[in-house]
Amino acid sequence: MFPPENAPPPDEDVEAYLEEIATQRRRSPHTVSNYRRDLGILIQLAAHTQPPLSVDAVETPHVRRFVAQLHAQGLGARSLARMLSAWRGFYRWKALRDTSRQNPVENVRPPKNVKALPNVLSVDETGRLLDMSKNDDAVALRDQAMFELFYSSGLRLAELVALNVDCFQDAFGNTEIRVLGKRGKWRIVPVGQKALGALHEWARRRGEIALDGEAALFVGRRGKRIHPRVVEERLQRRAIAQGLPFSVHPHMLRHSFASHLLQSSGDLRAVQEMLGHSSIASTQVYTHLDFQRLAQVYDLAHPRARRDKE
Repeated sequence: MFPPENAPPPDEDVEAYLEEIATQRRRSPHTVSNYRRDLGILIQLAAHTQPPLSVDAVETPHVRRFVAQLHAQGLGARSLARMLSAWRGFYRWKALRDTSRQNPVENVRPPKNVKALPNVLSVDETGRLLDMSKNDDAVALRDQAMFELFYSSGLRLAELVALNVDCFQDAFGNTEIRVLGKRGKWRIVPVGQKALGALHEWARRRGEIALDGEAALFVGRRGKRIHPRVVEERLQRRAIAQGLPFSVHPHMLRHSFASHLLQSSGDLRAVQEMLGHSSIASTQVYTHLDFQRLAQVYDLAHPRARRDKE
């Protein structure tokens, strides 16, 4: 945000705080690095105030001004929320050492985040992506099984690559898989017939690639658990080969699964369970996607809507 040559010297309290969260609270190096960057921006903002301030002298009106300044420079609501969290934690740490001092960040909130609707494939586009001509190459069979399973069961990328060969269950004649989701929560999701067929084909050839004793369901060319980046690259290559005119990523298949299932069933709770959302608010975004589609139909078909465009 500021030129390096204008950067003020490090603050001793900030350095002590970062040392504590790294050594005593055992935060990851990535987290400590993020805190260092965010607190460095605070130091710079304070130093470039007129008159210049130390972090000790920062008060709530200054923080609000800093947030407005960063937002005007293009920093999004999510980044500002993360930054305020780092600043708030630092001042709470300082307040423990000086109880007479108020936390200037305590009641400051970031701008509201305008949540973008997820991109989804249409049913026709999904069919175009998945309906490949027969290919008996082991890697091609693996890819087909992965992509069918993404769309069949609405998995996250991390969940798919974490699957082991023993994840399958048979309940009342229906095949399901046991998935380890976010925050270590297990859930059971159904597997559609197309995905099941693709998985059987992959299982028939998996031994040609997988190393002996490898537990992963999906493996890379070296025989070990496939890397998420490889899955992303293979899906993008498939989309290009099928002539789709936009970038396709694994989460788009998850979004498409949820949107198409909700449009067909209308059962929000069931979709929430299958996606592994802890809050139904996360699932409700797909109802907005459906409304978008209905609004487009309305604009094209309703006489009053049409009249304004003629």
